[in-house]
This record gives sequence, structure tokens and C-alpha cells, in this order.
Amino acid sequence: MPPTYGTGGHPGDAPGDAHGVPAYPAFPQPQVIQPWPQPAPPQPDPGRSRPNAHQIMRVVLIVAALAGVVTVIAGLLLMASNPEEYGLASGNGRTSLNVGVQPTPDATNAGALTTLAPDAAAPVPNLPPAPPLQPSTPKRLIIPKIGVNAPVRSVGLDRRGEIQVPPVDNPNLVGWYRYGPTPGQAGPAVLLGHKDTRTRSAVFSRVHELRHGDTIEVVRMDGTVAVFTVGGLEQAGKDVFPTHRVYGDADTAELRLITCGGVYDRTTGHYTDNIIVYATMTATRLASG
Repeated sequence: MPPTYGTGGHPGDAPGDAHGVPAYPAFPQPQVIQPWPQPAPPQPDPGRSRPNAHQIMRVVLIVAALAGVVTVIAGLLLMASNPEEYGLASGNGRTSLNVGVQPTPDATNAGALTTLAPDAAAPVPNLPPAPPLQPSTPKRLIIPKIGVNAPVRSVGLDRRGEIQVPPVDNPNLVGWYRYGPTPGQAGPAVLLGHKDTRTRSAVFSRVHELRHGDTIEVVRMDGTVAVFTVGGLEQAGKDVFPTHRVYGDADTAELRLITCGGVYDRTTGHYTDNIIVYATMTATRLASG
């Protein structure tokens, strides 16, 4: 049995003892007359107490928070049901370029993606061109603004007579079209690069960010660096490629950077357009090191 506690006693004390003191015979005690029990005064019901200002504010905040959560969830559901409207649709991680049609490039708007008339001249920078150099194979392409520092390899034509592109398994490689001028030589030198691959961005993924006046450097085998200044950018459909504007003869040393742009077509596995950067050589220097 558990220990027995006397009234006010300790465990083991006899019942009725107090702290182990022996119990003596009880003597008659004067009778105490108890008053007639009076009903207890009514107590306020704690469950029905009136809410104070703090409780009211707490309820208001909880309701407001719930309303905010409902609003956010409704917005997410609306965006998920209309991804194209909110700019969320994309194919295989590729992004399309938003192109605004602008007038023919000049000093104020050149460099932004532009739609040119078929017979328009290539945009040029507002700087005098530098005298052309002797031919020399390009080794490296450097574009400080967009973080490009890439090796260059020569490319030719494929079996269909179309210009080759660098192998897709080397996304940082730039191709130089070897049947055209070398960068720095009189005429339009053409460099090509991928925008992206199936798994990552590639060397020309940010070419569309270039603007009028930005510089491009090509390190050549003869130890010189041809410095080009951007005149403008063009976005053209691949079915209306501006061949004459890109490959046409020129007395000055010109540079063309070409990559993909527009919308990615999942059916063909290609982008619909090309992005073309037009630049003119405006300076030369010796390569460091």
C-alpha cells in the first residue's frame, strides 16, 4: 500500500496523528454554532467575458493573413493556367528575345535589336575606321561587356553548302568562317557561336546585350589585337537572312558576330531567327604577353 498521510502528518504516522504526536482522549469541547450556509455570489463566466482590444486586433490580423494567403494562391493558380501571358513559357530552358522594331540604327538607338530593310546598309559606329591589317588567323575573341573570352577555330561549309557552326559539345568555342577575310583584314570577317545547348548557355548567349559603341577584341596569330566598335544589331528570320549586308564587300575592316535568336521551335529543334552584330575596326594594338 502507498504510505498513509495523517492530517498534516508524514508517511508512517498513525491515522489522525499530527507529525507523530500521540493521540489523547478527547475532552468535551464547546459547541460552535455554524451560520446557515449562504449561497455564493454569482461569479462571471470566464467563457463569456467580453473580448478586449488586444483580442480583437489579433482576430483582425489572423483574418487579414488568411486573406493574403488565399490571394497569393489564387494568383499562382492563375499564372500556372496562363504561362504564356505571364512570360513563364519556355522550351527546354531556352529563352526567347523580346524584339522591338526600331528605325535604322544611328548614334542614339543603334545596338538595340533592330529590323532592317533588305537594302539597308550595315550600321556603323560614330568613330573613324582604323587602317586594315594584313591577313592573320584569329586566335581568341574577347568581349568585356558580356564576359566572353573564348578560343576561335576555323570553320567552312557543310555538304549542303551552308556555313558550319562550332561543335555543340564545346559551348565556349567560336567559329571563324575561313573562306572570308580574317578579323582586321579589309572586308567582313564572320565569327559564329552558339546561343545555348540542351543543358546550358553557350558563348554567345548574351550577344544580344551589346549596344552601339561597345568594343570587341580579336587576338590574332601575328601578335596584334584588332579592336572593333559595335555599330548595331539586327534580328532577322533565317528564311530572309541578309546575305549581302553580312558578306558584302567593304573597304574597311568589318566584323560580324552571328548566333541564334527569336523563338525556339521544338518541331525543328532550332531557333527561328539570327542575331547579327555589326562592328568596324577602330583601333589596333599589340597583344600583351
